[in-house]
Amino acid sequence: MIRALFSAASGMNAQQTNVDNIAHNLANANTVGFKMRRAQFQDLLYQTISQPGAAAGAQTIVPSGLQIGLGTRTVSNAISFAQGSFSATTNPLDVVIEGRGFFQIRRPSGEIAYSRAGQFHLDRDGNMVTMDGDPLEPQITIPPEAQGIQIAADGTVGYNLPGQSNTQLAGQIQLANFANPAGLNSIGRNMFLPTDASGEPTIGNPGGQEGLGTLMQGYVEQSNVSVVEEFINLIVSQRAYEANSKVVKASDEMYSQVNNLTR
Repeated sequence: MIRALFSAASGMNAQQTNVDNIAHNLANANTVGFKMRRAQFQDLLYQTISQPGAAAGAQTIVPSGLQIGLGTRTVSNAISFAQGSFSATTNPLDVVIEGRGFFQIRRPSGEIAYSRAGQFHLDRDGNMVTMDGDPLEPQITIPPEAQGIQIAADGTVGYNLPGQSNTQLAGQIQLANFANPAGLNSIGRNMFLPTDASGEPTIGNPGGQEGLGTLMQGYVEQSNVSVVEEFINLIVSQRAYEANSKVVKASDEMYSQVNNLTR
């Protein structure tokens, strides 16, 4: 009964973490570039009463054995980088990545972070920056008198000047890719940092031979959270939590009966 209490308690803790994860996904259902996370679980140690395959006699062995599990735990909440839906905007600096890749963002500390959110603006110096004012890497500057900004599928950024028909080149948006994007470290603000699990980034032009996606101007990538799926997962998690709580109650009643044997 001691084992049942602790096993059920571990199940309740795991489902609480699962609900926390679902709540985070739902809270970011409308966050541009957000990637959902899915909680993953693992069973704990086993107490072996009878080892499977142990000798039961001179010429026989135990076919299955007796092992009592000690519950579960949450081991990860892996990121799903499935493509989110595209939404058209009126901002010519909004860019979506169709396929694999991340925008490179230079943070105030000087390190490079990576993001799928392509909502860009111009700062007072004409640099393309994120909503927090962090510039793209490599830096792209557009003069204030520029008209008709164009961002091509290969990341080329051009603009026109008043009275001139020729398109001026402002720069080239480059993307980064990782062997294991799920190993990236989320730091908030729609940004990630590389880790030993993700590997080092591979840099290239959109649509290049590095397997990078292409760019589309005037669109943003919506969150890939499925609200319906999250509500289904929430119901399943609630029922699992309730079932584990009933095991705790049943174990408590059994203990109560044992304590009353001498009365």
